[in-house]
Amino acid sequence: MNLDEPLSDKEFDELDDFLLSDRCAEDSMTMDTLHGYLTALVIGPEQVLLGEWLPHVWGPSLKDAPKFKSDKEFEKIVGLIARYMNEIAVTLEVAPKEYEPLFCEHEHEGKALLDGEAWAWGFWEGINIRAKAWEPIWHSNLATVVRPIYLLGAEELEEEEMALREDPVQRHKLAVEVEAAIPEIYRYWLPHRKSAIKTMQRETPKIGRNDDCSCGSGKKFKKCCGLNTTED
Repeated sequence: MNLDEPLSDKEFDELDDFLLSDRCAEDSMTMDTLHGYLTALVIGPEQVLLGEWLPHVWGPSLKDAPKFKSDKEFEKIVGLIARYMNEIAVTLEVAPKEYEPLFCEHEHEGKALLDGEAWAWGFWEGINIRAKAWEPIWHSNLATVVRPIYLLGAEELEEEEMALREDPVQRHKLAVEVEAAIPEIYRYWLPHRKSAIKTMQRETPKIGRNDDCSCGSGKKFKKCCGLNTTED
């Protein structure tokens, strides 16, 4: 798998079609939600291994994982997702100012407005993977910078908070603020980012290569997320 190669338009459409197909659960992430989710994982305070974050792409339950036709199809789809994630990581590392969230766009009263709700919801899901580790940023000088993501993506808001995002123009302005916030959040966590390997050694028991994979695919670990790993 060549992770350095960005998705072609054809591959983007292929992944989009798969996520929107009947093969995936109704709550499966769409491409814009997935883009926000992967962005949070890329720029967050701790690296998260694929076996932990992948199941959330398919839905809130392990039962939501799609039934792949073959190992080859599984490897292809997961490979596309991994490359989608790596493209985000490379852009932020090399040219963070060129990073663009995958927002939807719609027309309102003759004007083209950004709709960042789905993207922000995905980012919020990414935050919740390591909610405790993200806590310091809410008490830092970036608290107001991160707030638009919360307002657009969080599922539960206070009544006064809902009033800040009620109409399309307000949501458009929040989306613009979100785009400007990502490079700042990236720089904030970069010096403090923790390795996923240390986290796994400390908190998670070792998965045997013949054990069921934790990603919910129903496959053995050695034929799923452990495909490219070696024995210790």
